Amino acid sequence: MSKRPAIQVPEGLHEVLLHACCAPCSSAIVEWMIQHEVRPTIFYYNPNIFPREEYEIRKNESKRHAESLGLQWIDGDYNHEQWLNGVCGLEGEPERGRRCDQCFLLRLTEAAKEAQRLGIRYFTTTLASSRWKSLEQIERAGKLAEQAVEGTTFWAQNWRKGGLYERRNQLLKEFAFYNQQYCGCEFSQRKETT
Repeated sequence: MSKRPAIQVPEGLHEVLLHACCAPCSSAIVEWMIQHEVRPTIFYYNPNIFPREEYEIRKNESKRHAESLGLQWIDGDYNHEQWLNGVCGLEGEPERGRRCDQCFLLRLTEAAKEAQRLGIRYFTTTLASSRWKSLEQIERAGKLAEQAVEGTTFWAQNWRKGGLYERRNQLLKEFAFYNQQYCGCEFSQRKETT
């Protein structure tokens, strides 16, 4: 009996909208996709990132990476105020709490809308590559986004598998990527008080 591969490409998938949180997290995923004849369109939509300077650094690294590979890269709007309104009342939630649920849902719904606009059925996210994120939260948000945006399908995938997490760290050095030290929002930067 043959072992099932760590990463499963849905039948008929040859093109995908990849919601990218940053270049380091997307690098190994994009490489894997290209090697497996899946063409990613990179959608950079991260209004959660604060401050604006941090957002711009991450955005420019993501764009640089996509352009170096000849991939289409789309800049989603940065509207931090709208994002803050979307998570209003959840500021005190811990990481992996209800604020993250809402943040993922907001971002993945926009990814689904962009996929629909482009006529791309499948969308997925690099958020599922981070060991700091809950795969269950990401998959739940992706499925809700899929239900909200007709004609789209969320490719739920654990992007830490198949050696991709280790490859991410290699590519981080090869491309000399800026590597952030926090999720992105001001609430994830908060110091724990005792």
